[in-house]
Amino acid sequence: MDNKILDHDNIQFKTRRIAYQILEANIDEQELVIAGIEGGGLQFAKKINTVLRAISDIHIVLCKVYMDKKNPLESGVTTSLDAAAYENKSVVLVDDVLNSGTTLIYGVNHFLKSPLKQLKTAVLVNRNHKKYPVKADYKGISLSTSLHEHVRVSFESKNNGVFLD
Repeated sequence: MDNKILDHDNIQFKTRRIAYQILEANIDEQELVIAGIEGGGLQFAKKINTVLRAISDIHIVLCKVYMDKKNPLESGVTTSLDAAAYENKSVVLVDDVLNSGTTLIYGVNHFLKSPLKQLKTAVLVNRNHKKYPVKADYKGISLSTSLHEHVRVSFESKNNGVFLD
């Protein structure tokens, strides 16, 4: 049985709130890189990007982050931008769910190989099962769940939802 934790309107509200927090932390920036981890993270990054473009004049660059989430060490991490495109810029790394922290820590590691002005992380759902010392700077909701439960995020047009399966 699916238990809906967040509905479409909740997700819209949380996305807007995160976008405003990101804007407040980067109010003096001319350019901001929003880096979405392929899959749900990229979809969430696109939503944040849309709100940021509507509420600010900061030049927003959307960056796609690619990795094999099951084996990021062997597959490595690549992005749709050359490293020079985000050097000395503020970067926000975005994923949909922070569970063990594996995906986020490998993404952070990739960006830290370049000199950045700052690097922050944003997630829609923050779970408390981390095995790495990584945190979400911006989060929509924090959930205490068991290891046997699964959080599923659906970004369907006009019918977004977060479910606990």
